[in-house]
Amino acid sequence: MSDFSAHTPALGSLLTAMVTPFTKDGAVDYEQAKALATKLVDDGCDGLVVTGTTGETSTLTDAENLGMFRAVKEAVGDRAAIIAGTGTNDTAHSVHLSQEAAALGVDGLLLVTPYYNKPSQAGIRAHFEAVANAVDVPVMLYDIPGRSSIAIEPDTMIRLAQHHNIVAVKDAKADFVAAARVMAETDLAFYSGDDGLTLPWMALGAVGLVGVTTHVATRRFRELIDAVNANDLGTARKINAELLPVVRATMTRVQGAVAAKQILKWQGVLPNSIVRLPLVEPDEAEIETIRGDLAEAGLVFS
Repeated sequence: MSDFSAHTPALGSLLTAMVTPFTKDGAVDYEQAKALATKLVDDGCDGLVVTGTTGETSTLTDAENLGMFRAVKEAVGDRAAIIAGTGTNDTAHSVHLSQEAAALGVDGLLLVTPYYNKPSQAGIRAHFEAVANAVDVPVMLYDIPGRSSIAIEPDTMIRLAQHHNIVAVKDAKADFVAAARVMAETDLAFYSGDDGLTLPWMALGAVGLVGVTTHVATRRFRELIDAVNANDLGTARKINAELLPVVRATMTRVQGAVAAKQILKWQGVLPNSIVRLPLVEPDEAEIETIRGDLAEAGLVFS
């Protein structure tokens, strides 16, 4: 891996939660994934999350997940941190997939809170510790109660921070008070899990962003993070304001993977915008709304 700046933790500061490209017949397109990963790193990402939520991990087989880890690692693994999305709501399955990913040489794991099962806080802690005990790879916890239905409570997070492999949190619940307490009492590196909240998160002490809009505005997010790290709040505010309609287009009109693939197709980065059921591509009304948001940011596609 390349040398990171003094402001950048080992897992990077600008991470894109990559989409998983598909061929016309619905197979994983590993060559297109390599090309996308290369472009993202060329444009400023120093980390990539592979087959997280935006990578449609729920509808990928284990072989496809591992194939994506391998492909992206081969493409940019010497230039950026590769974080494998290996969390599921089945602890044994998460352990297995995490061990297989670690064997491929990934730089970290993203573990989402177990969804649907609705475990207690003790169960959440035991789940994460079981995975962290099974590998010797840095772990980033993914706190997203909007999808998992359960938040990782501050006391739980503080206890998990005592594990030597648990080093970071992707926060998508935006409880700044809770996060401030965890930051004050642990060494966990926090990442914004909400693209539009990157600036306030970093003002609080987060080290960067794991984003989706970063697919389509990579360089501007790089400039935003660099401006905050340079204590140039005026520039950071200006960039943040410019990015708001792009974030709206990517994150609020349809599911993030759906929107990102559609915009990447318009940009000529991906050859198609195919997603797997139960996701579907946007309808005409949704497309026009997305186009309107992007036009507000000066992004117009034929």
